Amino acid sequence: MQNNFLTQLIERQALKDLVDTFSNLADEKRVAEQMPLFTEDAQVTTYIGGQLFADMKGREEIEKVFSNFLANFHTVYHLNGQHTVTFRSETEADAINYCAVKLVGEQDGKQVLHDHSVRYQDSYIKQDGKWLISKRIANFMISESREIKSQNA
Repeated sequence: MQNNFLTQLIERQALKDLVDTFSNLADEKRVAEQMPLFTEDAQVTTYIGGQLFADMKGREEIEKVFSNFLANFHTVYHLNGQHTVTFRSETEADAINYCAVKLVGEQDGKQVLHDHSVRYQDSYIKQDGKWLISKRIANFMISESREIKSQNA
């Protein structure tokens, strides 16, 4: 029983590290480096304000959409919160992850902050001893945009 508990703690930490690594790379706009965090046939579906924004399948399409989206912003910031994991097997898991996403870009000569509260529904698969994101539903639940007076890029 103790060994199983320890194994689950280790696997939960590996999944949290996966999610945090994704966010750290996003903050630096290192999209190509995010792609190995996904399975080859991963699916990412994004909703903003309840409306479908993008439905991507496979690393190539995910990379293209992420890169094009982030090109609009000079500053990207993620803060991950709760990450609740349910194991389906030793190589499959699901999780809910909450994240605050702040994006700053220029619009009409002004610095605009886009502040999003995001809930991710993730499915993970462990391949070759490494956890990968196989499916992600990103729900941008609350979004606010406002001008900011100064920004250090």
